[in-house]
Amino acid sequence: QVQLMESGGGSVQAGGSLRLSCAASEFTGCMAWFRQAPGAEREGVARLYLDTRMITYADSVKGRFTISQANSETENTIFLEMNSLKVEDTGMYYCAADRRYCPMSGSGMDYWGKGTQVTILS
Repeated sequence: QVQLMESGGGSVQAGGSLRLSCAASEFTGCMAWFRQAPGAEREGVARLYLDTRMITYADSVKGRFTISQANSETENTIFLEMNSLKVEDTGMYYCAADRRYCPMSGSGMDYWGKGTQVTILS
């Protein structure tokens, strides 16, 4: 069973930055970030295939968010560097992982973190 440990959420003023991280022990496959605002559907933010380093971003975050990875012998960690944050970026951010496929919908992905809250203040 893969456990995902997220960290880095918080509250910042619009225009500010936050960095999220998510660690998975001894994992290969793909990892992704999703977010969900109150009353809204879950939205794929960015995904990263660990072996090929192929990256996809949602249009709403292109040019502002950067997903990256850091690997050790026992752990894979992905980061989400979020810059020029907007009020509409507010939501619960979830890390997810799958050994084969990470659709931007998140549908069918096997492993999910508990989420970390991001609040952007106007």
